[in-house]
Amino acid sequence: MAGIRRQQTGLRNSGYPQALAAPPATIKETLPTPNTPPLAFIFDMDGVLVHSMPLHTLAWERYLAGLGITITNLEQRMHGKRNSELVRDLIDPNLSAEVTFHHGAEKERLFREMMIEDGLAQYAIPGIQEFLSRHKDVPKAVASNAEPENIDFVLDRFHLREYFPITVNGMQVARPKPFPDVFLEAARRLNTPPQHCIVFEDSPTGVTAAIAAGMRVVGVETTPTTFQGISLKIKDFRDPALDTWLAKQWHF
Repeated sequence: MAGIRRQQTGLRNSGYPQALAAPPATIKETLPTPNTPPLAFIFDMDGVLVHSMPLHTLAWERYLAGLGITITNLEQRMHGKRNSELVRDLIDPNLSAEVTFHHGAEKERLFREMMIEDGLAQYAIPGIQEFLSRHKDVPKAVASNAEPENIDFVLDRFHLREYFPITVNGMQVARPKPFPDVFLEAARRLNTPPQHCIVFEDSPTGVTAAIAAGMRVVGVETTPTTFQGISLKIKDFRDPALDTWLAKQWHF
């Protein structure tokens, strides 16, 4: 796992348990400068940039079936976990790091193949291209537990690469969501204080991570979800309430 130097950001007064706060002396708080834009957008990927969570479930079901494994509560066990954690949870907790990586990589390869076979268009989130283009001058990043190969696949195949010069994946931080590490690292790379970041998330685990990072959160309900602590809930990026709400966020 890549070791990224970070220093602690000011989370002591966030109201969240210390267990969810950034580890001491690890994440550097970026102070605003005269050239710092007032806001930055940080996007989760699965379920936000693409409607991919149902396909992830199907891909895991197919991959596990090939190993003779059936999981009844698969979707619930998937949320908020990196592949290494999922492989050990679903297949064998005693697997070596090499075998664990192999299983995870093979499942993700299957996922990408299934998406191509099904046709990419059905997995596009309505309104996402128009929203990103409309706010093209707002700094943006992807912050996801996803494998880097999947992030590259989505950004390239769905023609989103131009909007996201910054990506942070779950292998680049010490702790995955629901810890705030991936969002805080994205804010650091964006040179934007966490409190000036707006996160777009589809899972309760990701929402917990973003709030623990001190960020405002828009819940994207691509699948029925109960969110806690979000500032706004939308079905997709065509929702007129989104730009209305955003217009009130530029000055604080």
